Amino acid sequence: MNAPVPAPVIPPSPYSSALGKSNIESHTLSVLVDNEPGVLARVVGLFSGRGYNIESLTVAEVAHTENLSRITIVTSGPPEAIEQISHQLERIVPIHKVVDLTKQGRAIERELAMIKVRGTGDNRSEALRLAEAFRAKLIDATTESFIFELTGTPSKINDFVELMRPIGLVEIARTGVAAITRGASST
Repeated sequence: MNAPVPAPVIPPSPYSSALGKSNIESHTLSVLVDNEPGVLARVVGLFSGRGYNIESLTVAEVAHTENLSRITIVTSGPPEAIEQISHQLERIVPIHKVVDLTKQGRAIERELAMIKVRGTGDNRSEALRLAEAFRAKLIDATTESFIFELTGTPSKINDFVELMRPIGLVEIARTGVAAITRGASST
């Protein structure tokens, strides 16, 4: 009779080893890059290759004549891991600048979400009442459902979504976080 083969030992990633720790922080990183093919793949590859999770990711051209795009990444981990990620990002050649907006403490974050809710009768009235309280814009309505557009902080969107679950949440589409520092200086 053959003895069972033990499962291979896979070393934990720096991210997963930190999950049990209490010093996990969420950080928003602003990364200014050349707008060229493959840059996003290299940035995402850095995260996945080291076992870090990307909670939110947005990319858009920000300076057409200079051919620059901004990648905004929300990630979590211990402060040391976030700092390590920032330093590793700075070493990727088409990256011009990496700024930890959370560390700076003066960033404004916004996200756009579209939330589809099924509702008839009292649930329909409740969905409309809550949407008004959250300043969500009604962008589509049928006799059985609504689609609301909501812009705000990720926590505001999360709160609205949680309130819509018992009413009849059907589907959510979110853009991811866009962030910028306050004041006259650029990131």
